[in-house]
Amino acid sequence: MLNILVIAGAVVVIVVAGVLGYAATLPKDYSVSRSASIEAPPEKIFILINDIKNFNEWNPFAKQDPTIVISYNGPQSGKGAGYSWDSKGKAGKGSLAITDAASPSRINMRLDMEKPMEGHPNVVFALEPKGAATEVTWTMAGPHPYISRIFSTIFNMDKMIGGVFAAGLSDLKALAEK
Repeated sequence: MLNILVIAGAVVVIVVAGVLGYAATLPKDYSVSRSASIEAPPEKIFILINDIKNFNEWNPFAKQDPTIVISYNGPQSGKGAGYSWDSKGKAGKGSLAITDAASPSRINMRLDMEKPMEGHPNVVFALEPKGAATEVTWTMAGPHPYISRIFSTIFNMDKMIGGVFAAGLSDLKALAEK
């Protein structure tokens, strides 16, 4: 019986050491992107992102939690427009602000998450005309601290965040193509 416990303990130690070692080899920065082709001109789509209240009409992160309370600050659109949120549910607490906008091709944002996990990634929306459509790419990139890298050995961040981005782009598409 003691031999079984020793072997089981050794297996657990080896698995934990393997996860920790693998996490140490992951990149120190991350980037998640998703794109969608939207049958609308970039100018129409730009307004749905650059105006922060319009943005939250389709933003899946603002719609994911019924307990979320949003407070807008700064101008309604363009550089300096932003909002903060707090929730008792999975949306956590944080803020988002537009740091730069080049109409109608790009909007840069800064996301500051406090809960459930601290993070400070940059968010970029790139709009590229493709005939009668516009290719919209939503990218989030930032530092990937060691503790987050351990978490990502268990949960695939690209699939989790990327899935939410794809859903948001689908809602943006439906709104822009009306």
